[in-house]
Order: sequence, then structure tokens, then C-alpha cells
Amino acid sequence: MQALTATVFPCYAAGDRAAAEAIATFLERGADVRVFLEEGMMRPEEDLAAKAREARMADIVVVLFSRESMPPRWPRAAWEDALVTEPADAGIRMGFVRLDDCAPPAVLRPRFELAGLATSGLRALKRWVRNPEQGPAGGAGGELEVLGIALADRAGMETVASAETAREFARVFQQDFDAVLALEDCGRRSLAAVAGDLGAQLGLKLEGDLESNLARLQEFCAARRFLMVLEGGTPQAMIFGGRSSTLATTEPGEPRRLDELARVQQAFAAAAGWKDVSALARQGRRLAREQGRLAECYEMMEEWHAEAEEYGDRGAMDEAAREMVWILETWGRYEVARRLEYRRAAACDEQIPLMFE
Repeated sequence: MQALTATVFPCYAAGDRAAAEAIATFLERGADVRVFLEEGMMRPEEDLAAKAREARMADIVVVLFSRESMPPRWPRAAWEDALVTEPADAGIRMGFVRLDDCAPPAVLRPRFELAGLATSGLRALKRWVRNPEQGPAGGAGGELEVLGIALADRAGMETVASAETAREFARVFQQDFDAVLALEDCGRRSLAAVAGDLGAQLGLKLEGDLESNLARLQEFCAARRFLMVLEGGTPQAMIFGGRSSTLATTEPGEPRRLDELARVQQAFAAAAGWKDVSALARQGRRLAREQGRLAECYEMMEEWHAEAEEYGDRGAMDEAAREMVWILETWGRYEVARRLEYRRAAACDEQIPLMFE
């Protein structure tokens, strides 16, 4: 979740320009980096060692080895300082790519095999650029590979039937994202609840109304390389675009990580007995307020108020309305709060008779 865009400097021969362009495009759309493509092409009088020294202006240097860029004879003394010793002393990240059947020095690591620009090699390079500490991920095939091209190698949106397929994709391709954010049971939960769940996973305290919460999530998520997994539904307001990718499923999966508030919300929606409804409403109010999830609290109080009015419980109506008034005032919606308070007082406050002598 870095705020600044990392830079990559590829060092390559003019004859490898097409390959360098393909690599640059792949990295820029999948790794959130800026590639100095024009600067990286060797001039006639340069060799890879000289270009690698120039490349230290960038955060990451990628040296492209090929029959075009390597001289017939290249003694160690000609490249060791530029490609090994000096970058290590300066703390420069340097990776090495082989584009064909040339024979680069075996000691140069990490090395990525990109003959024919194989997807596996491109993806390995991208993952190293994103995070040098990550180890190799398991391979993918079939449907997962198709999803990888559409979502992991670029920002995009796809839909699959099975939640298990989505979960397996997230496991195999998690290295390609800053974070994987799974939102369960989207088809049966309200938009406020799904947005609140996402905010909690991101560590964002969403105390505004639903519209402002969605705007904040949009700004935050679109700027980052997230994978959003929407299980059991596709709420359009939760597809943020930008750098993030979204994978939706038409079928819900087995619940795995619903938090306590989500479980209370589900129980509240399914409750039949009035005592259970009221107990769950009060529990949900407490949890939502503790977590600063006021849009969800307001939504639950609104539903509780409507059911209390139908049931004829003036005490519950009053309790729910007071909470709604407080939330509206917190949001700065004072006129709406004033009208609701007037209706609450008219319906719920006890009328005290005036005493006359």
C-alpha cells in the first residue's frame, strides 16, 4: 500500500525493444510501477554494464540479456562491479532476464526466463518487482489461468459461479495483490453491511452515511492493487475499478469469517419472536456503535422502529427513534433529525396534564 509509485529501469539492446515494451506494459498494469522504457535502451557506444550504472536513478533495475545485448566475450571484470558489487553497496534491487538462448553469467540472481515472453516468467518477474521477499507461488491452469490473465496481470472484473473457485484463485494469485478482501453472502446482506465489513477489513472507521462511506471506499480501493472477492452477489457500488480487481460469484460459499456484527445482522433479519428481535437490535446497536459503523446502526434502528410500530411497542419505537436522531445529528443532517424528533415526541412522549388552580 505504498503511496509513491516505484520506478523500474530496464536495460536492453535496441534489437530487444519489442520485448522490453511488452515487459514494461505487463509490469505497469500489474505491479503499479513506472517503467523508464525510453531511458533504458542502450546507445550504440554503451554496453549493459554502463547502462546498469545509469539505471541506478530508479528503485529497481532489470537487465535484459539476449544475443542482441551480450558481447561474444564478456569477462567477469567487465560486469561484476556494475551488476553485483556496486548495486549491493548502494542497496539497489537488480534482477536479470534472459530473453533467448544466450548464456548470461550464472552467478547473477534473481534470474527470470522470458524466452518467448512466457506468461509464467512475466508473472514471476512481476511478483519479484512487487515484493522481493515473496517466494514462488503454485502454478495455475484452466479456469484459474484465464482468471489470472484477466485479474492478476491487470485490473479487471470477472464473474464465476462457484465461491470455491474464487477462493482457490485468491489463494494461488494472492502474491499479485496488495491484499485479498473477501466479502461473503453479498446477495443477502445490505449494501451498508457489506460496505461496513470491507471498511473493518481495511481498518477504516466508516462513521458516515452509506453514500459517504462508499465514496471513501472508492477513493481508497481504486488507488490500490486489491482483489475484491464478492461472494454470492455483485453489488455494483462495491466494484471500485482503478487499480483494484473484482471477482464476483453467483453462488454463496460456506461462511468462513463473518464477524460478530454480521452474525447479529443475519439473526436479526431472520428472527420471528418480538423479544428476540428487540434483543438482537440492541446487541447490533452496541456492536455497530463500538465499531463506528453508524450506517449499519441506523439501518437496523430503522427496521426495528418499523417493526415496533407494527407490534405496538411504544418503548421500542422511542428507543430506536432516539438512536436515529442521534446518528442524524452526528452526520450533520439536523433538519431531518428535527423532523424525526418531532414525530418521536408526538408518538412516544407521555403527555403530562397541566395543573390549574
